Amino acid sequence: MSRQTALDNINLKATDKWAHTEYSLRYHDEYIRELTGKDPKSPEAHQELLDKWQIDFNWRTNDGLRGNWGKFGRSTDMGHAVYAADGSDRREVQECPFKELEDVWAFDAVEEYGLPDRDEQIAAYQEMTDTARRNSPNRFTPGGYYKTIVSGAIQAFGWDMFLMGLSEPTKMEPALDSFFRRTLWHMECWAETDVEAVIQHDDFVWSQGAFMNPDIYRKVIIPRYAELWKPIHESGKKVLFCSDANFMEFAEDVVEAGADGLIFEPMNDFGWMFERFGQSVCLVGSFVDCRDLTLGHWDKVKDDIDKTFKLLEKSPGAILATGNHLPANIPDEMMANYIAELLPRLARKSG
Repeated sequence: MSRQTALDNINLKATDKWAHTEYSLRYHDEYIRELTGKDPKSPEAHQELLDKWQIDFNWRTNDGLRGNWGKFGRSTDMGHAVYAADGSDRREVQECPFKELEDVWAFDAVEEYGLPDRDEQIAAYQEMTDTARRNSPNRFTPGGYYKTIVSGAIQAFGWDMFLMGLSEPTKMEPALDSFFRRTLWHMECWAETDVEAVIQHDDFVWSQGAFMNPDIYRKVIIPRYAELWKPIHESGKKVLFCSDANFMEFAEDVVEAGADGLIFEPMNDFGWMFERFGQSVCLVGSFVDCRDLTLGHWDKVKDDIDKTFKLLEKSPGAILATGNHLPANIPDEMMANYIAELLPRLARKSG
């Protein structure tokens, strides 16, 4: 595994190996303990796990020195369901601070949360990049921003007030534009670092697809993505767009806006995505669905691995990943079977 393997695949350059990443490996305490013989919470155990799994790419975003919005202004905490095996990540829902739609429509994220000193933010992003290179030298760790336009609005308003605000799109657009302006400032800061690629994360759809009028996506949201990516491209970097749920309806729009890679869940059919974009952008995913691993459907998992590598024979570059995450309730046996099947096949037949 190597950071160069990840970068070559992101850049669709000939290389001898497909890149590999996975999400939520840290949650598998007993598996990590058995595999490494170390305290599963220790950095040493985590790095050894990533090495043994031949992880080339670390998923990362960072919303900057003022990324904890609740410290600086109004923000809605919708809580967090149990994901960790011990339930330590559970968080209760907090009351939404927005009571009137007029307050939503008048909201300005730049004014509400403020912005750090520009030079300090650039230096902080550069230090994060340098630290990642020192601490995880075998992997590429990108830059990135999480609370982009739609995710930013969800974080600020919560789902209820956000959806009600969208009932009048013209009134809602200035508020959405404020999240865009705040994100653009951070993307400009990332552009001043020497990181080679950034993740633009925005959960802008639901599991069934669009929850807003498609015109809002195509006239309000995605054109602003194109503006976000101009400073990144001008500085010679790549953009990997990441969203939960099903964004197949808008994938072509996102690629046309300038995405150099797409990170997606199995709600987006890997074959469909590959047919349309497998030659032009770096796809981060596979046919494999974490639910099949969780439920012990090994024949389905193996078939999906086979289907993935069959398609990749025609791809200039990709990063393999299980759809969504590898949650803590996947049995250790399935974890072992999955990685034993995957690793020998990462070597490319030609490069």
